[in-house]
Amino acid sequence: MTYTVTLPSGTVWTPQFAEHIAEEKCIGCGRCFRVCGRDVLQLVGIDDEGERVAMTLGDDDDDGEYEKKVMTIAHPESCVGCEACAKICPKKCYTHAPVTA
Repeated sequence: MTYTVTLPSGTVWTPQFAEHIAEEKCIGCGRCFRVCGRDVLQLVGIDDEGERVAMTLGDDDDDGEYEKKVMTIAHPESCVGCEACAKICPKKCYTHAPVTA
């Protein structure tokens, strides 16, 4: 069984929850982070060895700690399935899916 919501208009909507971000496509722009009202996402740096480096949105790369910034799904349990992140992503990095019971 898939979870659905009946909207006031009577339309049935199936929430699609953030499952995966394609890091190889992500440019770390932060648009998805800004649009998400549920604190689901977190920006991280990837260093030259492929390890993750904690950072905050607005950090610059002058310190050389990382090679690339990417968004991650830090709190998937907070996602409400609105897909705003995918709609604003310029690189189409997101994969979403419904939750089934």
